[in-house]
Amino acid sequence: MNDLDRETVRPLALGGGVLGGGGGGEVSEGLRLLELALELGRPTIRPFDELNGDMVVVTVSGVGAPAAADRDVRIADYLESIELFLESFGAPVAGMISSENGGFSSANGFVQSALTGTPVIDAACNGRAHPSGVMGSMGLHRLPDYVSKQAAVGGTPSARRVRLYAEGALRSVDHVVRQAAVAAGGLVSVTRNPVEASYVGAHGAPGALTLAVALGELILLWEQKGARAVADALLEHFGAGEILAAGSVSAKSLRTEGGYDIGSVSVGGVEATFWNEFMTVDEAGGRKATFPDLVFALDEATGLPLTTAEIERGREIVLAAVPKERLPLGSGVKDPDVLREVERVLGVTGVA
Repeated sequence: MNDLDRETVRPLALGGGVLGGGGGGEVSEGLRLLELALELGRPTIRPFDELNGDMVVVTVSGVGAPAAADRDVRIADYLESIELFLESFGAPVAGMISSENGGFSSANGFVQSALTGTPVIDAACNGRAHPSGVMGSMGLHRLPDYVSKQAAVGGTPSARRVRLYAEGALRSVDHVVRQAAVAAGGLVSVTRNPVEASYVGAHGAPGALTLAVALGELILLWEQKGARAVADALLEHFGAGEILAAGSVSAKSLRTEGGYDIGSVSVGGVEATFWNEFMTVDEAGGRKATFPDLVFALDEATGLPLTTAEIERGREIVLAAVPKERLPLGSGVKDPDVLREVERVLGVTGVA
């Protein structure tokens, strides 16, 4: 891939939706953002292997809760976030990577690319979506001397407007940005964490956008055959995995807390917990999947990926899982200390 074009938009958003694992934003919002990027200019995609190891790359993302009713991030906010970062950082960057794949997250950076000419790099901090900022920071929290630099912008002007730049220990700055998202109504546009390309190669997920497009093309090829056919094709592409359940959602719980969506979904005899993304799936016989395994839901009627925020009681879905060994994972979701946070938030065991 080089330039983003109209043939790439739909596969990128759809494949991103699968890799979102229930999070990463809605496909419809990703499509809207990608199409807007094409209207604004000529967003470019730069292959990761074209970068020199010492070139600087920054992460761009949205931070917040997908189900937050008052979220308000505007086009000007995406531009202002990267401009505020570059002004404070004071050095050029070779390109931007998304923090993760997702229906919306895979679109991260393309509006900024259209407006500034800075390319989006075919990579991500993590090849699947994840809830916390530390999970999408490629293990930088383990580097004692690393100073996190983050710019966040969002919120309704004159009512919930937030614009900030912060530096410091990664966990501390992540917490500040998460609270900024809450204050802004649920979501902010963030530019953060400059690193050299060699670090992304060792600790991130090069080729993440190419993977999303490939999965999206499979969805478009099989969607007319139904959700099970789509799920089978996706699992075959990964070379592993299984359909865990199919049928009507019998129960759902959801609360928005601290800038996250937290809850559970029950379908076909299994219960899936989520913290933005699906975290665990259990049935009477025991655990079926555990984050960072990829658990994704497809709408039975359309075969298209769903977020946990979109799933409602009574909706017909297919729930499937891919083992973590088959995924391009960044270092941030391999750290047992980080994974223990999932156990604390959801009150589950067996994650770390």
